[in-house]
Amino acid sequence: MRMAEIPQIAELNKAEKILLIEELWDEISMDDEDITVLVSHQKELDTRLKNYRNNPNQLLTLQSLQNKIAKSK
Repeated sequence: MRMAEIPQIAELNKAEKILLIEELWDEISMDDEDITVLVSHQKELDTRLKNYRNNPNQLLTLQSLQNKIAKSK
């Protein structure tokens, strides 16, 4: 489905669109049984969890992450 198929969405302002997205996400997240996770994604999540468990002190704080992003621009 495309936004063009629902012209009323284009008429919403940014805040209204965000609220709509939040409502849609809340509805989707209530029933996640039919959402499949790709094997490659599950493997990546498992790898990241293992890395975290082995090195919990290597996490970045929000501030250090923001600084790293700002420096890369």
